Amino acid sequence: MSEIASLSKRVGDEVAASREAVVLGPGEGREYPMGRISAVFKADGVETASRYSISEWWLEPNTQGPGAHSHPEDDVFYVIEGTMSVLVGEKWTHATQGSFVLIPGGVTHDFENRGSVRAGVLNLSIPGEFEPHMAGIAQWFLENPPGSAGT
Repeated sequence: MSEIASLSKRVGDEVAASREAVVLGPGEGREYPMGRISAVFKADGVETASRYSISEWWLEPNTQGPGAHSHPEDDVFYVIEGTMSVLVGEKWTHATQGSFVLIPGGVTHDFENRGSVRAGVLNLSIPGEFEPHMAGIAQWFLENPPGSAGT
């Protein structure tokens, strides 16, 4: 093994050794209620060495999401309940339970629940920390409640 590879492995091992496992039951995590939308953060920051963020996002029936936006981080959505309508670029997809959507950084996207039952996605934001932005995001949603979703 080269000296650089050996150093990289030691640094990686040290980072991994300094973190602790996270075990959460259903519904557990750090909650951010936003009216008809809620987020539950499972791991972020220190828990992931700032490599990624994992959260659940829940939308009540017929609820708009955050609106079309983009950011440099990749977004991964896995539908855990209901049907989540997901905008990728200019195309909407109706992602049913078990669906997977990978949105590369820089691509415009949105999500909303156009259905008659609550819908939820597991979200991975890669790389980096997402949760530090949640206080501002939650406040924005409380001041700007989401409207009814499109069709």
